[in-house]
Amino acid sequence: HVQLVESGGGSVQAGGSLRLSCAFSGYTYSGNCMAWFRQAPGKEREGVATIYTGDGTTSYADSVKGRFTISLDRPKNTLYLQMNSLKPEDSTKYYCAVDPKVIMMGVWTNWNLYQYWGQGTQVTVS
Repeated sequence: HVQLVESGGGSVQAGGSLRLSCAFSGYTYSGNCMAWFRQAPGKEREGVATIYTGDGTTSYADSVKGRFTISLDRPKNTLYLQMNSLKPEDSTKYYCAVDPKVIMMGVWTNWNLYQYWGQGTQVTVS
């Protein structure tokens, strides 16, 4: 039984930083994408960042490139998203997602491919 639990969200001033964590259990697959998404009210879920567990390759949405960093600590079973230089437009709920079938970096932003999701953590930038 796969479980994902996000934490680390909160309120921060523009220009500040937050680190989101996604603790996962029951997920032992490798060679696939693990990702962070965000979704603002009334908008489609947006892929923020992904890491390919096979070789550690990462990819980012243009809107966060250079400011956010995704990383994976396998021994701790935790996925991270370090968010620096935060902007008010980054305010929304963030979700981690995994699926053993998402094995191609070219499709990582397709949120409907992911079977397993966390409950989300709210980020507010003022």
